[in-house]
Amino acid sequence: MIFLDTSAIYALADEGDENHEKAKELFELALSQSQQFFLHNYILIEAGALLQRRLGLEQIKQFLKEATRFHTIWIDSSLHKLTEDYFYKNATRKLSFVDCTSFVVMRQQGITEAFAFDDDFQKAGFRLYGK
Repeated sequence: MIFLDTSAIYALADEGDENHEKAKELFELALSQSQQFFLHNYILIEAGALLQRRLGLEQIKQFLKEATRFHTIWIDSSLHKLTEDYFYKNATRKLSFVDCTSFVVMRQQGITEAFAFDDDFQKAGFRLYGK
């Protein structure tokens, strides 16, 4: 089980991103190992907005079609409240609410590894896939 972060989604989509080649390599490796990718609906929104704004409408449409292959965890009011509590205790200017949601979801689901190019995952005690 690997958690899929916006930073990896964007790196996969943008050929000009500094992590694009590494992201493609790691994504293919995970698929070859039959790894399952998990994300939550806040990631769908965050990644979608980023892709649309930076790369255009076609990129978000492609992403939304491909995202059906991933396991999406839908944030309900109780998960949102847990994230709020985590955020109030741990947030910094750099640590987003979406990142905090990811950490809460990963702990609840027993996911220890993230496909991300964001060192906040390591700081929160998770391993980065491929490192």
